[in-house]
Order: sequence, then structure tokens, then C-alpha cells
Amino acid sequence: MRRHPCRGEAGREVSVPSKAPKAAGVPTERGAEVGRRIGVGLMYGLWKPRVLGAWKVPATGPVILAVNHSHNIDGPMVIGVAPRASHFLVKKEAFIGPIATFMRATGQLEVDRSTADRTAITRALGVLARGGVLGIFPEGSRGEGDFASLRSGLAYFAVRSGAKVVPVAVLGSTDRRGRLIKGLPPLRSRVDVVFGDPFEAGDGTGRRTRAALDEATVRIQKQLTAHLENARRLTGRQENAGRPAER
Repeated sequence: MRRHPCRGEAGREVSVPSKAPKAAGVPTERGAEVGRRIGVGLMYGLWKPRVLGAWKVPATGPVILAVNHSHNIDGPMVIGVAPRASHFLVKKEAFIGPIATFMRATGQLEVDRSTADRTAITRALGVLARGGVLGIFPEGSRGEGDFASLRSGLAYFAVRSGAKVVPVAVLGSTDRRGRLIKGLPPLRSRVDVVFGDPFEAGDGTGRRTRAALDEATVRIQKQLTAHLENARRLTGRQENAGRPAER
């Protein structure tokens, strides 16, 4: 059974305010831009990103970056190479010590994955309502990074906000482990980031029922899977097969 950020019976709209949220705590684009610039320095300084299709990201308006997730550098890598400042939904377990302060200051959104985190949902919708960029790992946790199993959060945000979805494939982050830090790719190794064509998750009817979200999730999965296969052909990479899911 698919899980939705806000539960409701089929045929009924998901219960959130109909107007664009204006909750306190919505991160600023300035903070996210600072994070992007820091990410540029770190990602290009430590590795050799090869970025394809960045021009496909709409220059203005709300956008959702849907990123495959097989390594813990996937988020920072996309933040550093994307053409626009972005706010990623990040599991609350990652907000520890000084790094938590840094992540909040650079506009990243803490989310409790064990429940329907209304605070995170409202803040994420606030980012989209002001025309910002929201980053999501639709698989929900690190795993094979093949978009084979999606949660319904991406469909909810896309249908609720009307934002375009841009698929993003990060390839090469799991090829091999680094010698100095085993949990990271080798320093100065190549990591490919491929942006796909933006698309609309909804069916054009404006429905926001559970049935509509289920249909949107299927539609999104087809688009993301097709993009990943295309990204593999473009880069010549076929990694991530058979890796167990992590949380």
C-alpha cells in the first residue's frame, strides 16, 4: 500500500489548506544559494562531476528535482551542480551536531519519515509556492537507486503545487570506495549527474484525491525509470544492481 503525506479516503481531497502555505520556518532562497555555492566548491574540488542536461531545469517557477538515491553524496552533489538553489527534504537522523546547524542555514528541510510530518510538508509546499526548487529522493531511502519502489510523497507535492518534475540521475557515486574515506567515492573520480526533461505529474484535471495521487505515482515512476535508462546509455554506466536498501 502506498503511503501519502496526508491520509484521506479515495475520492476525497487530501486535507491541507487550500491556499499557499505561509508557515513560519520556510527556508530562504538566500540560504539555499549559499549552500549551492559551497556545494560547487566542494563537489568540483573533491570529485569530477560531469553534468548533462542542466539547461533542462526551468529557469523560473516551482520545480521538483526527483533524484535517485544510492549514496549519501547524491544530495550534496545535486545541490552543487544544479543551476538553481535547491531545498532538499532530508531525514531527521542526518541533522546531528554542527552539521544540523549548517543544513538548516543552507535551506535544507528536516523530515520525520516515520509519520506524516506536517511541518516538513508545509515548509516544502511553501518553497514551491514562492517559486523555489524542492529536492526529493522519491525512493525514500538509499538503495539500488533505480526508482523501482517509490513513495507517494513526490506525487503529492507535484499534484498539490502544480510544479514541474525534473528527473535527475546520479551515476558513479557507488562504483567503488575511496581509499582515504571508505564511505565516499574515490577523490577526483568522475560522478555523472544527468537532468531529464521536465514533466507534469497530474493528469490535467486538477484532482487531488488519493486515486489521483496513486495514478500520478505510477506516471512518475514510468518517467523516472525511462530517464534513468537513458542516463545509463548516455554515460555508459550500469551500476547499482543488487544493492540492498539502506535507511
